[in-house]
Amino acid sequence: MWTTEHYRKLVRASGWYDLLVTLAFVTPWSFMALHELLQGAVQAFNLPGSLPPFEPMHLLMANLMGSIVCVWSVLRIRDPQQAFGRYDAVGRLLFATWLGYALMHGATALIAVFLVFELAWCVAQLLPVKGDVGKLAPAGRAPVI
Repeated sequence: MWTTEHYRKLVRASGWYDLLVTLAFVTPWSFMALHELLQGAVQAFNLPGSLPPFEPMHLLMANLMGSIVCVWSVLRIRDPQQAFGRYDAVGRLLFATWLGYALMHGATALIAVFLVFELAWCVAQLLPVKGDVGKLAPAGRAPVI
């Protein structure tokens, strides 16, 4: 169980983690540098699977994902609300689902590292916060999930 202050620190830390991990996805140039670095890691550690070459549409999707995740990260860093942590946990569950799906369909085993982190952040952000039992949301706002 988290205290409110510790949960806010957790939400802020998850924002920093996401910002650091996804910043290189924001531009085509930084993503291609990251792609080469990851491909080198796959080869150096002799991991199964590989990273495919990226076509312009793949690159666009990676850049869009990086852009929105970085914006979401900065929001949680600047305003680490409990509701944001709960929504982030749901997003991480979705990310973990698609990472697992990719692993089952031949993606590089390097993805398993990211899968572990997504699940760990998800579980941590879903744990209860002290004093939340029966807490009602302010008028006009959805309850904290």
